[in-house]
Amino acid sequence: MGINIKGEIERVNGKELSYIEFVDRYMEKNKPVVLTGLMDHWRAHTDWVTLHSQPNFQFFSTHFGASKVQVADCDTREFTDQKREEMLVSDFIARCLLEEASAVQCNNETCSSNGASVSIPYLKDWHFVKEYPEYVAYETPRFFCDDWLNLYLDNFKIHIDSDTQQPNEEICCSDYRFVYIGVKGSWTPLHADVFRSYSWSSNVCGKKRWLFLDPSQCHLIFDRNMKNCVYNIFDEVSNSKFPGFSRAIWLECTQDAGEIIFVPSGWYHQVHNLEDTISINHNWFNAYNLSWVWNLLLRDYNEAKDYIEDIKDICDDFEGLCQRNLAANTGMNFYDFFTFMSYFTVANLVLLRYINRRYGSTTGSSSTIAQHLSMNLGCLRKTASEMKHVRALEGNHNCVVDIIKAFEDPRFSKLCMHVGRTYAMVHEQSHLVSDFESSTMSDLVDFSDSKSYTSQIYTPEDLIQFIDNVVAEEEPSVLRDT
Repeated sequence: MGINIKGEIERVNGKELSYIEFVDRYMEKNKPVVLTGLMDHWRAHTDWVTLHSQPNFQFFSTHFGASKVQVADCDTREFTDQKREEMLVSDFIARCLLEEASAVQCNNETCSSNGASVSIPYLKDWHFVKEYPEYVAYETPRFFCDDWLNLYLDNFKIHIDSDTQQPNEEICCSDYRFVYIGVKGSWTPLHADVFRSYSWSSNVCGKKRWLFLDPSQCHLIFDRNMKNCVYNIFDEVSNSKFPGFSRAIWLECTQDAGEIIFVPSGWYHQVHNLEDTISINHNWFNAYNLSWVWNLLLRDYNEAKDYIEDIKDICDDFEGLCQRNLAANTGMNFYDFFTFMSYFTVANLVLLRYINRRYGSTTGSSSTIAQHLSMNLGCLRKTASEMKHVRALEGNHNCVVDIIKAFEDPRFSKLCMHVGRTYAMVHEQSHLVSDFESSTMSDLVDFSDSKSYTSQIYTPEDLIQFIDNVVAEEEPSVLRDT
C-alpha cells in the first residue's frame, strides 16, 4: 500500500521576500518553504559544477581529496541509520565513479544477477567550513543568519563537562554546517533533525525528492511503544507494528539545482537524490525554536533516567550519569544547554542596553533590532522558567556563567559582536553593522553601571532573576507578556 501524499511545499522567490515576511510566514509558524534566487553568486556554483551541470568530482578530488569524511552505504541499515565508514574524499570520488561506470554498463548490457553489486555511497555531514575556512564556497542567506547554534560553536565547545567529551569531538561537534555529495539513487532515511533544530538545505547541483510529515502527525510513524520510528516510508510497513502509519498524510517536494529548502523544527522527512547531487546544509536554532530543543532534551532525559532507574540506589552520582548519557545520546545535556542559554541571555541584554543607551529606547531606526532582542529575552526567560519548573540543575553548586569574567573572555566578546552584526545585517541597519565591527567590550558595556552585571549564574532561577533585574532598570515593558 502506497503512502498518502496530499500537498506540496510552497515555492517563493527569495529575492522578493523580506526578512520580517520570512519570519512571520515560515519561521514563527514552523512551516516549510522552498526559496529560489538566492544562490546565483556562490563560488560553489562555479568550482563544484561542470559545464554540463554535473558534480565536478575531479575538482573535489584534486583540491580536497585528503579530507576524511563519513560515507553512508545507502543499501545497508545499521540501527536507525545507514551504515557509515570513514574514508578520504579521493576514495569516495573513486567509488562514485565506479558506481556510475557500473550503472552505465548495466544500462548498455544485461547485468548478471550473480555479479558483485556496488553499494550506493553518500558523503554526509562533511564539516567543510571548519576544514576550509579560507575557501568561501557560499554565503548564508540572511533568512538563516540568526543562528545561535553555530555562532556559539564558533567560540565555545558544546560540552562544559570534560567527562562528556566524545572521541573525535573536535570534528564531530565543531559546527553544524555540512556539505553532502550523493550519486543518483542515494538517500537519507526518515528522521527529524538533530536537537529538533531548523535546517536549510541548498542544491548546488542535482535534484532531490523530499517527503515531509507535519509534527502534529509524527506519532503515526512510531511503533505502539513510541520508541521506534519507521526507517523507510517506501518499505512494506507492518500495520501491527506501526498501526498509525497508513493514516499519515505527507507533503512532497522536488528540489531543483539553485533552490533552498527551509525545514522547520520537528518535521520528519525522507530525502532521495534523483540525480548526482551536491548540497549544503546547516542546522540551527534561535529564540523561535528554543522550546523545541528544550522539550527534546527533557524527553530524552526522562527516557535515559527510566532506562537506568534500577541502579539508582547503588549509584554514587545518579544524576551525573543521567546527564552524561543524555549528552552521549542527544548531543548535549541540561548543563550544556543552560550554559548556552546563559551566554546568549547576557549577550542579548548587553546589546539591548547598548542600543537603547546609544540610540534611544526602541525608537527610530534601531527599534526593530531592540524589539528582536527583547523577544529573544522573553523566549530565554520562558525556557528558563520551564527548566525551573522541572527542577533542572537544582542543587548545582558549580557556577555556569560569571558575568564579569565573561566580559573579560575574548570568546564572549567575539560572540557579542557577531550577534550584534547579525541583527544589524538581517534588519538592514548598515550603520549598526559598522558600529559593531569597530566596537570593543568596553564600548558595549557601561562598566560604571556594572552593579547590573555582578551576578553569578548557577540555576535557571538565577538566570530569571538576572534578566528581571537588568530589564527592570532598562525597559520594564520588555517581558510584560512572557
